[in-house]
Amino acid sequence: MSPEQSSGWRRYDTTLFPVFHERFEEKWGEGTAPFLDPSVFENDQPRPRAQWINVDTGAAVAVVPVWEDDPTARSFAVFYLPPSGGIWVLRPPGLSSYIEAVANGTAASKDAVALRNDSFHKAVAHAEAFIFGT
Repeated sequence: MSPEQSSGWRRYDTTLFPVFHERFEEKWGEGTAPFLDPSVFENDQPRPRAQWINVDTGAAVAVVPVWEDDPTARSFAVFYLPPSGGIWVLRPPGLSSYIEAVANGTAASKDAVALRNDSFHKAVAHAEAFIFGT
């Protein structure tokens, strides 16, 4: 039996839960989380990303690309929503920064895509270790 099957955690990779955006901006201020904004059309949201929900407790975890001033310079963050409210940022170990795969209309190099994918996989592994204690 997989850790996911033996716990209340389930992978959910459709749309991001709006509560991530609400709690983030509640804590750090309006306009601070464009990367979590549910009003942005789904195809405009940066990828890749991953999300889990605990069906027993209502807690949730998401891995999403984030940026500040430069939308092409991104890193992955892991966010945890405790069932009692609030939001935690779980920083993945190691390098998580990358340059967006397509910047200024030019295709990215294989190295840039590989760095993004590696950063994403590290962030997902960090989220799963937090969720499942592995």
